[in-house]
Parts: sequence; structure tokens; C-alpha cells
Amino acid sequence: MARHYEDSTSTVKTRRQQEDQRRMAFRRAIEDRCDQRQLLQSISDYPELHWQAPAAAQRSVQPAR
Repeated sequence: MARHYEDSTSTVKTRRQQEDQRRMAFRRAIEDRCDQRQLLQSISDYPELHWQAPAAAQRSVQPAR
């Protein structure tokens, strides 16, 4: 009977760890998105900082035949 209790405890612990990992990944994604929005907002205040790719880099790459 003690073995059954240990198995369920480890299962619960593993599940909680997985949920924590998912929550932390989600939280990091939200923080990254907020940081990105702040950066874009600060850059938009200075239009001269916008970088334009050369025309050659903007063209789609043609597959080799």
C-alpha cells in the first residue's frame, strides 16, 4: 500500500512540475512580447532609425533548377 502512495505522489509531483514549466514558458512569452512592443514603440518615435533592407535582400529567393 505504501508503494501505491509513493507512485501517486511522484505522479502528482511530476504533473505539477510540468504545469509550472508551462506557466513559466507562457510568462516568458508574455514578457518577451511586452519588451518587443516597448522596443517597437520607442523605435517608432525615431523614424530615422528604421532600417531598410537592400532591394536584393527583399526579393524572394528563386529555387535552383
